[in-house]
Amino acid sequence: MIKVRPAWMASSAIVTALLVLIGGPAVANDVTAWQTDLVTPASPVMEEIKGLYDYLTWIAIAIVLFVLALLAYVCIRFSAARNPEPSKTSHNTLLEVVWTAIPVVILATIAVPSLKLLYFMDKTHEADMTLKVVGHQWYWSYEYPDHGDFTFDAFMLYKEDLKEGQPRLLTTDNAVVLPVDTNIRVLTTSTDVIHSWALPSMGVKTDSVPGRTNETWLRITKPGVYYGQCSELCGINHGFMPITVKAVPKEEFTAWVEEAKEQFARVDDTDNANQEENQKLAFSVNEKGTEE
Repeated sequence: MIKVRPAWMASSAIVTALLVLIGGPAVANDVTAWQTDLVTPASPVMEEIKGLYDYLTWIAIAIVLFVLALLAYVCIRFSAARNPEPSKTSHNTLLEVVWTAIPVVILATIAVPSLKLLYFMDKTHEADMTLKVVGHQWYWSYEYPDHGDFTFDAFMLYKEDLKEGQPRLLTTDNAVVLPVDTNIRVLTTSTDVIHSWALPSMGVKTDSVPGRTNETWLRITKPGVYYGQCSELCGINHGFMPITVKAVPKEEFTAWVEEAKEQFARVDDTDNANQEENQKLAFSVNEKGTEE
């Protein structure tokens, strides 16, 4: 079982990542117009990030209100009408110690839990399965090394191929099917340029770098369909690299694996010619998506 850290585990070091999750192009299936909050968490990591976001928001509100009240007090208490002869005090040792110590305490209460959350987000030491993600210009390939080592590619769907409820620019022809309540190790790399595999509902955003393998993890807590996109500028069709993840119960995942072994090729059966054909298809799909 995953031990979820309390929501007060705030992290100033992850604020940048939070802003990417808020404002990036990748969205979850429950995003609504004019939404100002983060997407609904669907993993322990995203639950912790959401707790961090809320914690830092309240800290920011408290600081803003304090500074506003202090400014109002100074403007009224030390106005020219109340002080025709202004004070000539040049410094106050106690005051200077206080306004230095308080920010240090605030930063310390944020920095200490920050490291714990960063390590919690990093990787799982008790993985139940592995998913390998390979970025290409401009599509994703997925491999299931623990379930027959089959592989498949995922391309963005044309607008006319979308079914009711499927979001445009976020739906792929082949969804990544994963079991819920399972610790999933995600290994990601690239064959050409730097990409980034991002799923906001899972709190995941990991770069896919040519020549190296990066690791992250996720544990999906609720069945459903979740969407993301490449979050690293990777070329002219960067905006047409969606990610579709379908989370299903473990029994349904086992049945899907048996079907997938018959439908998709093994990793050792693929070749460079197939990759070149896929790249041509990616150009075709993305050019049409641009026109739409």
